[in-house]
Amino acid sequence: MTDAFVIMQIGNADLDTVYRDVFIPALKASGLEPKRVDKHNKGELLKSEIIRFIEGAEIIIADVTNERPNCYLEIGYAMGINKFQNLIITAREDHFHESPNFRKDGPKIHFDLGGYDILFWDPKNLDAFQAELRRRIERRRAILTPNVMSTPWNEEWIQAQREIGIPRLAEIGKDGNMEVRFALDAPKTSKTQRELLVAARAAPIDTFGWPIGVVLGSEELSPKPRADGIFADILVKDRSSYDYWAIARNGDFYLYKSLFEDGKDPSRVFFNTRLIRVTETLLYCGRLYNRLGIPPTNSVNIAIKHSGFKGRVLDGIGSRKFFDVFGPTRENQSEAFIRTTLEQLETNLVAHVKTVLAPFLCCSIFSNYEMKSTKKS
Repeated sequence: MTDAFVIMQIGNADLDTVYRDVFIPALKASGLEPKRVDKHNKGELLKSEIIRFIEGAEIIIADVTNERPNCYLEIGYAMGINKFQNLIITAREDHFHESPNFRKDGPKIHFDLGGYDILFWDPKNLDAFQAELRRRIERRRAILTPNVMSTPWNEEWIQAQREIGIPRLAEIGKDGNMEVRFALDAPKTSKTQRELLVAARAAPIDTFGWPIGVVLGSEELSPKPRADGIFADILVKDRSSYDYWAIARNGDFYLYKSLFEDGKDPSRVFFNTRLIRVTETLLYCGRLYNRLGIPPTNSVNIAIKHSGFKGRVLDGIGSRKFFDVFGPTRENQSEAFIRTTLEQLETNLVAHVKTVLAPFLCCSIFSNYEMKSTKKS
């Protein structure tokens, strides 16, 4: 059974009744398994489990009754990872400004959700609320079904790249890494190895260090052809860094590389370095497909994952101190997905960068904040 996640105030008797008498039966009647973090957590870091629930849920019900800040934060995260269509927002009817029970000094819907289609419920008529909620769940699932049933990723090809890159990075004793995947929506392209190489040479963007998708000229480290496309396996002689990338003939792209931070201070992860690298990655994506002649109206799927930062402190590179050091993060990875047209990739660049970095910074800052709070208490 597919999971659904419920975001709501916890510990309120009236809302617990709504969860028991409305949310659970409505979700189960739709073939979904309700999850709430206080009832289904596994004893891990709470924020990490909430992120896992949100990312894995087909349907997310978010009740914003009583204006709980954590509920708004979790809604923001769901929107940040592009799960708008999965999200159903509800609230008690007295939060609606046109309700006869609305009070100016009482709870209300925050401005940033004012334009959203919110399902308001009457505590005296929960049966009607459950019936309408079921209808909305079914409509959302009907919309989502094509996306749930199909995937742009060639998992077999991706796994083959991982089986090359992961052991090679382990050879130099570094666990921090960045993994990037691009995949065009169907119909995909078909290019020769020479066409891929020409595009690969033109696509990199110089920022600092080796660029994303670096193309080197030496015989040993230059890109090589193979049946399914081209690849570069770059382990430098002093073993200070590692880059592996591959481009398939259908336009799929894969990158697995060490973190720049490991050559500076392996105890830290630099937020400004991550900002630059993510921005560079998205611009590289646009340039690569432009050089391959892909029409700007085509859609592309992008996945960016950072791993191996457990035990590190979030900081910034340079002489200025950006954060108080509360303690090392207890999270070890974060991943974000983007689906957009190529013409909108650069137009909405800032929003896309935020989408990628939101879970990364959320993991790092929340872990550090919780450790500080624990020490104070």
